[in-house]
Amino acid sequence: MTKEDLKKKLDKIDGKGYKAYKDLEGEYEFEKFILYIDHVQGDPFAPPSRIRVKVPQNIADFEFSMYNNPSRQVALEDFLTRSVFEVIKRLPSLKGTGHSGDIYIDKGGQQIIKRSAMVVNKDYVEARLSIGLPAFGRRINGSGAQRIFLEFLPQIVEKSLLKKSLNVQDIWLWVETVEDQDYLRSQLKERGLVAFVADGAILPRESGISDRPLKGDDVVPFESPDSLRVQFQLPNRGEITGMGIPQGVTLIVGGGYHGKSTLLQAIQKGVYNHIPGDGREFVITVADAVKIRAEDGRRIEKVDISPFINNLPNNVDTTRFTTENASGSTSQAANIIEAIEIGTSLLLLDEDTSATNFMIRDARMQKLIAKKEEPITPFIDRVKQLYKDNGISTILVMGGSGDYFDVANCVIKMHNYRPYDVTQEAKKIAKEFKTNREVEGNNEPIVIKPRIPLKKGLEVKGKKIKSKDEDTIRFGYQEIELDYVEQLVDKSQTNAIGEIIRYIASKYVDEKSSIKEILKKVYKDIYEKGLDVVSSFYGKHPGNLALPRLQEVAAALNRLRSFTVK
Repeated sequence: MTKEDLKKKLDKIDGKGYKAYKDLEGEYEFEKFILYIDHVQGDPFAPPSRIRVKVPQNIADFEFSMYNNPSRQVALEDFLTRSVFEVIKRLPSLKGTGHSGDIYIDKGGQQIIKRSAMVVNKDYVEARLSIGLPAFGRRINGSGAQRIFLEFLPQIVEKSLLKKSLNVQDIWLWVETVEDQDYLRSQLKERGLVAFVADGAILPRESGISDRPLKGDDVVPFESPDSLRVQFQLPNRGEITGMGIPQGVTLIVGGGYHGKSTLLQAIQKGVYNHIPGDGREFVITVADAVKIRAEDGRRIEKVDISPFINNLPNNVDTTRFTTENASGSTSQAANIIEAIEIGTSLLLLDEDTSATNFMIRDARMQKLIAKKEEPITPFIDRVKQLYKDNGISTILVMGGSGDYFDVANCVIKMHNYRPYDVTQEAKKIAKEFKTNREVEGNNEPIVIKPRIPLKKGLEVKGKKIKSKDEDTIRFGYQEIELDYVEQLVDKSQTNAIGEIIRYIASKYVDEKSSIKEILKKVYKDIYEKGLDVVSSFYGKHPGNLALPRLQEVAAALNRLRSFTVK
């Protein structure tokens, strides 16, 4: 059909009941793009309708070098998504009943993540939008709909999806910055590092509810200590210097409010790329780093926490530990074991969000409470072994216990938001002031027993799976609480996790494959067929999805209260 056919349909249904909008579903050819109306809402208060606009590449005219590898493709798609968003912001309002007149594209925040909102390839550029079709009460506002489809959409295409309308220098800045970030991350392991923080980086954020960089004369740019400064040669930017955090056990110490947790928070989000101008563009962390914390009240399903906790009262089995209401120490132990099970080379911990009795038992407490009376092997007595036997490094913010000086390979002191390498000073103090605490636990390596998901508890038929916000997934009558899964940064990642759970339940849970094996199959599908493949709208508008890491999908499964394994 043509845009003239669309206009005739809108004239015909003007003033009718809202459900008549369903007649619009289909495909329409405009001068510079094809419009796909994939799904029409049944009510002005329902979730908005889903449409796509596809511009042939011979009209969009983006040269292949702008998207000729995965890094550049994600960057260009992100840039165009944000460009569409900016054009939408400047459009006149058509506000009416419910979502009337709303036009939305899922642009994301400070991170650049693979999203389903935009597709760029050698054949076309396709933007996926949500539109609240206009209404007066529950009657169709045909003239408003005509403005959206026949006036606003052509403007969006003309101003944001054609190279000639965009600042090409800005596009290249986006593309080359992301390519450099990915390259740097790929070089960390080879250099014996787990993280890198560039000189000049701006780490603090505007506020606790804003992820934008803090601005003002009082902001202190990051500057590496000379002893930890490393240099990289990036493909586009050239030489860059900054602090390299080595593999092994690293402590971040310092007084309160001097920047310890800010540095750790920047590192934990360094698993993602960031937009130019964010300040954290070159805070780069190994891709599989996992933030660990205590999580009172979470469910645990048959996790072997015996490397940290055993000999519980009443002979509770900690090799297949299950509880509906974990304590701080059992939840933190489970979080570590689950992270190792799915795959990680770096654990990130902050004493402020850790269970004290899980982290340390000092000499005085050891004297009062004998080891045979204490089921917990504290983290301090496992952290070096995790690196030696499992190749898993740890970065730990610690302000209250110098006992960790004995096990640290590197100690970074934050003072007035500046880092100092105090490793030798800490080692000297450790020798001079003996703690006299005894090492607890044994030297047996931590061996992970793969868990195999059962279909029971993952049945999706007749159940709604929907993300309520960044931290919660509605799974039938249950809610998966993800408040403490701190490396989720986007509600659209949560949307995707819900879709991935649906996808694996229908396709890959065979009661033979482990959690890790199942998720690897899903990610293979995603890399080969695109993020759309997990969507229940596959082949049409796939919804607002952003690619989560494998670690966060596993975290959601582990927090689903009906999840069962063998």
